[in-house]
Amino acid sequence: MSHRNHQNPSNRTVRLPQNLPQNMVQVKRIRQGAALSQRTRGLEKNEQSQFAPPERWYESDPENQAKQRAKTSRGYRVVVERPGTGYRHVVTPRQIHERLAQLPAEMVEPLEVVQLSQMTRKKQSFPCYGMQWGTTLYLYPIEDSLVEYYPCPPRPSQLIEARMYGGRWVNLGRDGWQLIWTEAAIRDYYLNNILIHELGHLLDNRNCSYTDRERYAEWFAIEHGYRKTKRGDERANRQKEARRVQRRHHNK
Repeated sequence: MSHRNHQNPSNRTVRLPQNLPQNMVQVKRIRQGAALSQRTRGLEKNEQSQFAPPERWYESDPENQAKQRAKTSRGYRVVVERPGTGYRHVVTPRQIHERLAQLPAEMVEPLEVVQLSQMTRKKQSFPCYGMQWGTTLYLYPIEDSLVEYYPCPPRPSQLIEARMYGGRWVNLGRDGWQLIWTEAAIRDYYLNNILIHELGHLLDNRNCSYTDRERYAEWFAIEHGYRKTKRGDERANRQKEARRVQRRHHNK
């Protein structure tokens, strides 16, 4: 695995302290590490406090944020790291910009950085889909094959969530389970669930406990991610069908 280059103090690689307040760091969907990057989701509070992956810390810089907004009309930037051998990023900076542009401006205003992170050897032991730390959102790559391996059967909530976004669980018997994605499905999952979920954590200034913060972020992702997008698609499909019906009627 490639090592990180030395960074300046404001962009240094650090290990997150275990005693950080919950509103400063929040990991999304911890994935239990193994040789095949097997994952588990939904950590209990004590598990959550014991781990967060080593990441580059970005100091909040309102002056730079103002310059960024004046230059691009956005107050945040996207940093792309190499995904790592055998891994791939599933969304692009442009797709991130387009998705966040669909949200009210005040929701995106506190955001300063979105980082497409690298999967390192250390992170492979406990990989996750996404994380919020300070004013930065981190999105992690997944396997090139778009196939994830799990040692245990999925919980009902995991089955439902995968189905919502187009993921497909496959029982391998004694070899565990696979979660299989298509290009479109994993992109939908990251843009309309992981990204929005992490933004929900950034905006949550009220809840303190892990359970309450996670509940809020899940609600935020459904309300401003899944429902908004799916409703829009359904409306567009209904409008297309209505136009086809009108044309057929006119032709008669």
